Amino acid sequence: MMILNERIWSIFKQNWQHTLTYWSVFFSFGLSISFLGPTVLDLRCQTQSTLQEITCVFFSQQFFMLVGSSVGGVFKKTQKCALSALFASTLLISAVFAVVPLCHSVLLLAVALAMSGTAMGVIDTIANVQLVKIYQKDSAVFLQVLHFFIGLGALVSPLIADPFLSETNCILGAGNATSELRHLRHTLGRSAGRNWSHYHLLTEGTVVTQISYAFWIMAAINLPVPILVFALMQRERAPPCCCCGTRSPRLLEQDELAMKTWDQGEGEPKNLHPEGHGGGLFSCCRKGAVSTLTPSAAGIHVLGGLVVFMTDGLIGAYSVFVYSYAVDPPLSLKHKTAGYLASIFWAAITAGRLVSVPLSCWLQPVHMLIANLAGMVITALLLLLLYADSVFLFVGTFFLGFFLSSVFPCMLAYAEDVLSYQGCVTTVLVTCAGAGEMVLQIVVGLVMHSTGSYSFLLSSVFTGAIGLCLFFALLLFRHMHR
Repeated sequence: MMILNERIWSIFKQNWQHTLTYWSVFFSFGLSISFLGPTVLDLRCQTQSTLQEITCVFFSQQFFMLVGSSVGGVFKKTQKCALSALFASTLLISAVFAVVPLCHSVLLLAVALAMSGTAMGVIDTIANVQLVKIYQKDSAVFLQVLHFFIGLGALVSPLIADPFLSETNCILGAGNATSELRHLRHTLGRSAGRNWSHYHLLTEGTVVTQISYAFWIMAAINLPVPILVFALMQRERAPPCCCCGTRSPRLLEQDELAMKTWDQGEGEPKNLHPEGHGGGLFSCCRKGAVSTLTPSAAGIHVLGGLVVFMTDGLIGAYSVFVYSYAVDPPLSLKHKTAGYLASIFWAAITAGRLVSVPLSCWLQPVHMLIANLAGMVITALLLLLLYADSVFLFVGTFFLGFFLSSVFPCMLAYAEDVLSYQGCVTTVLVTCAGAGEMVLQIVVGLVMHSTGSYSFLLSSVFTGAIGLCLFFALLLFRHMHR
């Protein structure tokens, strides 16, 4: 802990149990976000569905994660209510892992993943909000660790699934080669709108798949997380459920929180339960909060949301389509070699978030944002200029993931600091990030399908450049904002 200054370490010791709990729930988030890709072919066999039908479950999870993110603010008004929502969400994720092997139709699977996506969205909003409310000006370093745990869960989930994946077609009677199935696993990604009619896979026959064991193992691994949340609920004496929209914090609670802020040396105690922190996505626009939403504050909300829309959208689109780009001309890499690109990209994101933890102790979020966004655009430009260099594709993929890794937590810390922790900016940013992942994957997929694989790198440069320009506009609104 020598890399942390004494003040941050002192605050962490006061709130260590809450902090570790919020970090652990993001591990659940990471487990849920990455298991679908490698297991989708086995789930196709389990549900005896076509490729077109099974890829629709990706949209189900992504859409309801966006819904969960936007309504997550309903549960964040008090810490006790937030803990109750986190307990329900993490327990639901374990339940979904356990139930997925029992879903023998696409509709049932889509419903299960919709429930999982909603829980993921609620976790995303609440964990970010609660860490910001606890640490405020010191939240950047803790947000970096929080988002590191997403990457950790996203790395663990495919490793658990890999030993149980079918090497041949898991419906007896289909004669697809192992290499074609591996190619399909990487190509499917989250592309629900593509035409898979040229792949002829049987939907009738005897199903032979062991993927159920992978889901049950993930359910067991995730189970300690809701137990940890429940233990914190017992300590805080939080009820199993609460009416989040009507209960106001007791006067004694407000005094204790205000004194804690005073002791941390932040000057005058702030209103730790401002009007903008209750409710959902549009809570800052309610009566009583409108007066605080000046044009400059509204601009910061909108521009901050658009920046993470672009950057998180780029993460989603690049991780899905880099394999398809690599196996097509001019690179024409072997399927097995190209399959490492997505893994390298996610490993770089995880490593970048880990490196950002100590950097956040010394650098301001705005400085890290400038460095990351500039590095993102420069790397994307180099990838475009060296489009025929297969070696640089691997190098550039790593650095692109590294620079993109900490944009969201830095933007969240920066925007909340600018708005004095009184707005609904956290919910706006989380929702915009989820929307970017969903929308840009569809847009990039359609562009690649109509214009060819070269447009993949061009769209990456275009998206990154727009994100950087929007950030400069955000800095202008920050200058205007008092």
